[in-house]
Amino acid sequence: MNNKLSINDFKKLLSKVTTLSDDIFNDYKNDSRKGIQVALKQRINQLNYLEKSKMDFQKRLKYENHFWNEEINYIAGVDEVGRGPLAGPVVTAAVVLPHNFNVYEVNDSKKLSPKKRLELSKMIKQKALYYSIGIASNKIIDKINIYEATRVAMKDAINNLDINPEIVIVDAMNIDIPNKQVRLIKGDAKSASVSAASILAKVYRDHLMDQYSKKYPEYDFNHNAGYGTKKHLQALSEYGATPIHRKSFKPVLDLTNY
Repeated sequence: MNNKLSINDFKKLLSKVTTLSDDIFNDYKNDSRKGIQVALKQRINQLNYLEKSKMDFQKRLKYENHFWNEEINYIAGVDEVGRGPLAGPVVTAAVVLPHNFNVYEVNDSKKLSPKKRLELSKMIKQKALYYSIGIASNKIIDKINIYEATRVAMKDAINNLDINPEIVIVDAMNIDIPNKQVRLIKGDAKSASVSAASILAKVYRDHLMDQYSKKYPEYDFNHNAGYGTKKHLQALSEYGATPIHRKSFKPVLDLTNY
């Protein structure tokens, strides 16, 4: 044991350790310094979390690995965000991942913080083979209903890809496309491709609603993303509907003259 190593230097050394089998854990397990023991415990927890993330991620690659093993390379995961809000579009994304995709924290966007989603969105865009966005506006939603509008947006996301995918994995929907589809209930938690799509769609839509919040500040879109929070409903009652509100949705109908 090297007791001459300062706690700060030890932390720097420990931060470079990537496996729990490293000798450093055994060498310093009996060090009497509290700072050393706290740092060891923190790093052990971090590495355990990373290992669990890797294992869970491999489970979410089950469907992709199955098709890759059959030499099907272009598998698009598709997901949507924004079916429930009272304002704004429904946004979809399609993502085609490479065989060596290893961003282990990619998961259902609902399980991630806004900061983590933004971080992962950038990494997905860097590492994905292809990705695209599909949008159905509130006017389309009002015209054909939210379910059909979501299908339209998903179709657009697929058609906007620079490749025609051999397989489409979609979160519990049936898209009007000729491609073979695998429909998964809670697909954003079961397929890494769908997880990646859910993150891109969520980050894109949240950014869009932040921009709308600058134009319509009374509705608090930057905090509620168009969902019917108390502040949003109060603004609807006081100011009426904006051009981005879904006028076919009951709360909007009830609180405005539409």
